[in-house]
Amino acid sequence: MLSSSNRLLRLLSLLQTRRHWAGAELAQALAVHPRTLRRDIDRLRELGYPIQASSGVAGGYAFRAGNTLPPLLLDDDEAMTVAITLRTAATGSVGGVEEAALRALVKLEQVMPTRLRHKLDALRSAIVPLPRAGPLVDAGQLATLAAACRDQLRVNFDYADSRGQASTRQVEPQGLAHTGWRWYLVAWDPARDDWRTFRLDRIAGPVALGAHFAPRPPPEGGDLRAYVARSVGQAPNAEEARIVLHAPRAVMAARIPASAGQVEPLDDDSRCLLRCTGQSLESLTYWLMALEVEFEVLAPDSLAQRFQAAGERVARMLQRRETGGPA
Repeated sequence: MLSSSNRLLRLLSLLQTRRHWAGAELAQALAVHPRTLRRDIDRLRELGYPIQASSGVAGGYAFRAGNTLPPLLLDDDEAMTVAITLRTAATGSVGGVEEAALRALVKLEQVMPTRLRHKLDALRSAIVPLPRAGPLVDAGQLATLAAACRDQLRVNFDYADSRGQASTRQVEPQGLAHTGWRWYLVAWDPARDDWRTFRLDRIAGPVALGAHFAPRPPPEGGDLRAYVARSVGQAPNAEEARIVLHAPRAVMAARIPASAGQVEPLDDDSRCLLRCTGQSLESLTYWLMALEVEFEVLAPDSLAQRFQAAGERVARMLQRRETGGPA
């Protein structure tokens, strides 16, 4: 049995995962009697959490928006995670949240225990922010789409594809994914009877919410980042690069994100195969050099030619250093 305090936290967590819980189902999830559940609901209401109850066959409990923000309890790890996230948001790729993120960070640091402030100060001094990459997306738009994914509501928006062709789309949103460069919406497109990805920075104007839709199994077993990585890599006429890396697959898979390429095992456990589609060959050339791993280019020939040209430039540079003059 959970203690009373732990049970309240568990109850609060469950209430926020769904729009509505049947009373019997919620009591079963907590392994308590329905009378105990009702008492716990009353205690949460006393603490300021707006929980509505309904009776009848479909009766149960629902977490609803209230007039004020109720108290928020965070453990040490959660507090550190929130602080780091707020600091990242202040210089991140979501526009319109920078000032609010800084204000929230100041409030959080004021009530942090000394031990956590020391950890946060150490992280702040060690983390050097890189220049912002990728287009900004609107925070309000991001929140609207996230809510539509959670509540299973259709969305309507105007969209421009990679060729600049405009269209109006009505889709069933599944989730949002960030590749480290851009934000993407993964959604089922009834008009095309297939899953689609949409770059948020290509959505023009406001996003309109529509009717509820029945959920369906997500692509890639729910790994939306992997699905987006494959989808955005499948550009028309893009060449697939295949490179043998002289390192175990487990080692390279931990270093290479799914958005960059797919790492596959080879018969030899000391090597693996990297497949990259839709990547810039110029970027791929120098990115592979930065991995500091021996490798062989299987395809395309144009990538191998770029490495040959890069090697010749390096050789000329070394020769100039040895001779002290132009080669």
